[in-house]
Amino acid sequence: MAETVKQMKCPGCGAIVAIGQKECEWCHNPILITSFNSIYSMTGQDLKKYERSYQEAVDQNPNIPELNKSMGLCYLKLRLYEKALISFEKAIEDNFDDSETYYYAALSLLNGKKAFNTSRKSIDQAMDFLDAAIQIEPRGIYYYALSYIKYDYFERKYLKTVPGYVECYKMAADVGTSEADIAMMYEILGVDRPRKI
Repeated sequence: MAETVKQMKCPGCGAIVAIGQKECEWCHNPILITSFNSIYSMTGQDLKKYERSYQEAVDQNPNIPELNKSMGLCYLKLRLYEKALISFEKAIEDNFDDSETYYYAALSLLNGKKAFNTSRKSIDQAMDFLDAAIQIEPRGIYYYALSYIKYDYFERKYLKTVPGYVECYKMAADVGTSEADIAMMYEILGVDRPRKI
């Protein structure tokens, strides 16, 4: 069986590039988006160019997790949470060892709403994704996201959960969480930070 050619059009200039390249040799734009930080300052128009380029590449190479994660990040920045979740779930199917993909999938499940206004089914699934991310790599921001959900959904509705939001917040502090990561999380969610955490 012939191996699939892993090429795509550069999202920036349209040149043919290898999917594994870090940046385009012609326009010097990144080929694959690997974190939300790398698209934070991109305009909606640029993000749509990236999304179109990724969609064409995914149509030809559907099982490349990096493409699905990159497309999910574009959707997340565009606040197209349902599309982002689909892309992240596909990326997880093809690479279940990337903790960030689980984290971004969890945030997508909140659908741009406060955890308080999210369905219990989505909350449970988001916590499962965060637990998986923590099992792979226990980062402070993952514990912090769990703390936020446990505060805004469980504590505010007077529901019991173990560990509670205070314990999760302490774990986030113990592991180390930057204010920049926390601010980025609330930017992704599109909600204000609660005063208690």
